[in-house]
Amino acid sequence: MDRPPFQLRQIDHVVLRVRDLAAMQAFYCNVLGCRVERRQDAIGLVQLRAGASLIDLVDVEGTLGRLGGAAPGPEGRNMDHLCLRVDPFDRAAIAAHLRMHGARIGDFGSRYGADGEGPSQYLFDPEGNLVELKGPPDPPDMAAT
Repeated sequence: MDRPPFQLRQIDHVVLRVRDLAAMQAFYCNVLGCRVERRQDAIGLVQLRAGASLIDLVDVEGTLGRLGGAAPGPEGRNMDHLCLRVDPFDRAAIAAHLRMHGARIGDFGSRYGADGEGPSQYLFDPEGNLVELKGPPDPPDMAAT
């Protein structure tokens, strides 16, 4: 099997097509701690810094957003979910923070991610996109060694 002439490092960015750019920017900045890095108002794009990655918000009514067709809604989404690695992972503090901001909280569980199995909290952004906050991997099971 041929290998590509490059090595994947991390998620660079995720692009969300959104109906309410202001509400989505407020959610990702105020609730999840992103910050605005760049705006390209002429095409309806706001780029948010999320650690080493970017979350791009594209207004479905903007130049770029209209290229994607119908807006996301109950009949379909633009992605399954966005996973953001967080540290530290204090489940109670995270849940309290999300409730304080009126975020709709989903299931909590242990899920596999890029660093291995570990704690994971689902929540929903204002437009119904599923977001996962993923904690560090669980310590190795000493009984298994």
